Formats: sequence, C-alpha cells, structure tokens
Amino acid sequence: MASSSAEGPSPETRQQQFEQGVAISLHLWQSLTIAVQNNWGGPDSSDKRDWLAGVIVDMFPSFVDLAAAAATIPPTTNGPSQNNANTNTTTTTTTKKQLPDEPIAEDIEETLLQVMFDEFEANVDDQSEAQVADRIMKCRAQCAVGDFALVGELRARWLEAKGKKVVAQVAADQDQDTDWDSGSDDDDDDNDGDGDVDMDDAPALVPVAPKQKPQPEIDEDGFETVSRRRR
Repeated sequence: MASSSAEGPSPETRQQQFEQGVAISLHLWQSLTIAVQNNWGGPDSSDKRDWLAGVIVDMFPSFVDLAAAAATIPPTTNGPSQNNANTNTTTTTTTKKQLPDEPIAEDIEETLLQVMFDEFEANVDDQSEAQVADRIMKCRAQCAVGDFALVGELRARWLEAKGKKVVAQVAADQDQDTDWDSGSDDDDDDNDGDGDVDMDDAPALVPVAPKQKPQPEIDEDGFETVSRRRR
C-alpha cells in the first residue's frame, strides 16, 4: 500500500480542512449570524453555533476513520496459510468501527432548519439553508480528494467579513421602522460602506415572537370575566 504522503494530504489534514469548511460556512450564513448577534439563542448563542458545526461534522464519517477502515481490509491470498499447516485458511475478521453513511444535502438542510427553530426560535424561509448545505457538500467532496481550494476561498471571505455586523429587518414588523442592529449607533452612515449588509441582501429571517397575555375583561359589576382558551 502506498503511503499517505504519496497519495496526497493525510486523512488528518483532510478532516481538519473539512471541519474548518463546515465552521466557516456556518459563520458566513447570514441567517445564523443575525440570530447569534441578537442573542436569539440566549447568551450562549455563539457556543450554539459552534455546537451546530460539530453536529454537522459528526453526520459524516471521519476521513481518519475511513482510512483506518480501509487499512484493516485483509489482502486476498492465492493459497493456504503458511503460518500454521494445521489451521484452516479462514481469514480472521477484525471488529470495525461502525461508521455513519454519507449524508445527502437534504439531511444537512433539515438539520440546519431544525436547530435554527429549536435553539434560536427562528424560522428561515429564504431557502438559504440549501445554499449552506450545498457548500458543505462541495467542501466534503473536495477535501475527500485533497483539494482545499473551496475551503481557502471561504476562509478568505470570512476573514474579510470578520467583525462586520449584519443588519436585518424582522419580516413581521414591516410597518415599523425598528431594525435588528447590533452594530454601531451611527444609523445615518448606513450608505457610507461601514460593512453592514444592505437590507436587500438580508435573509428573510422570522423570529418566533412570544405570545402576549390577553388583557382581562371586567364585567359591569367589576369582576374579571373568565374566558376559555381557544384550541
């Protein structure tokens, strides 16, 4: 068997690059960035994004485990074993680690949407999760053959946008002038290239608003009317 150096980057390097590609893809996802910047997932929103990256990575079999599994495949023999003439020519089998199957893009999309709703209480209805999933699948395919070009491009984009804030308008409040803005207070300089994303480019992200408690109804005698909840 040829050494890993002769075949290209090592499985450890491929796995590391793939994990970086997944993490950067999530950092470049505007819907998730808005949710993290506005703490829709609570004070540990950033940690939840990192946790999501780990969830996505674990959906794929590790390149290291795949290489180890390939190395344990016994070579085919043309004759009986010469080590012990009294033993049969039965090939000893080694216990292999159960590896997950390669997911498809739809599996990634479903996971992204589910985590956004469960952990950040946000509905993403702009189909941006499909773009993120497609990008992750391309990173996977390239890293599998030792090509890290896409990961490098994503890293350059992330470094360029690092520190910039994303401004998004809540879709449910179209009649109001209130925007989600975690950047500076210089709202009058939005058109001066301060790094904020234009509203036309902002994702259609809808936070799940908490239900408001209805005001009590008082009858003519001053007593509160008990009303049944509608199912």
